[in-house]
Amino acid sequence: MKTVSLSGSLREGVGKKDAAGLRSSGYVPGVLYGGKEQTHFKVKDLELKKIVFSPDAYQIDLEVDGKKNRCIIQEIQFHPVSDRIQHIDLLLLSSDVPVKVKLPVRTLGTSPGIMTGGRLAINYRNIAVKGLPKDLPDSITLDISNLQVLEDIRVRDVQIEGCQILEPPAAVIVAVKPTRASIAAGAVAGAEGAK
Repeated sequence: MKTVSLSGSLREGVGKKDAAGLRSSGYVPGVLYGGKEQTHFKVKDLELKKIVFSPDAYQIDLEVDGKKNRCIIQEIQFHPVSDRIQHIDLLLLSSDVPVKVKLPVRTLGTSPGIMTGGRLAINYRNIAVKGLPKDLPDSITLDISNLQVLEDIRVRDVQIEGCQILEPPAAVIVAVKPTRASIAAGAVAGAEGAK
């Protein structure tokens, strides 16, 4: 899993009024869980956006008042209208404690089903997994180079060494769906019956 650095500072107050003041001055309030005690901190909104609004999943090296902590995002609260980050919860990582994360799904190769007019449907942009920090990959890469029209890759078809996938085994991650073009090209057997 990729690592990114983030710098923050301790919060003086922890109430709603304090949090609103931080947001109006360009900061996001946050809490770091998982240690002996919770750490209340603030980080610059612009720095946090680079991590949150990225297609990648990261381990974060959070530095608060000179102390570095390796952690991951546990929960983010967004404003219901503006989508601005309101609050972030981070979880301290320990080398021997498994954590749950959502990893991005990437596809590799060119599907022959798409080449004959089919359409790639990606049902899961991210997949929840559980594993030790050292075993967590950057992403889940699926090879679609053998997928024909009406074929798919399901959760049960995917293995990540050292990690457990937390989605239902029968769930379809990606599939090649028929289109009029693929039916016309004869890529779908029994297309007439499927109409």
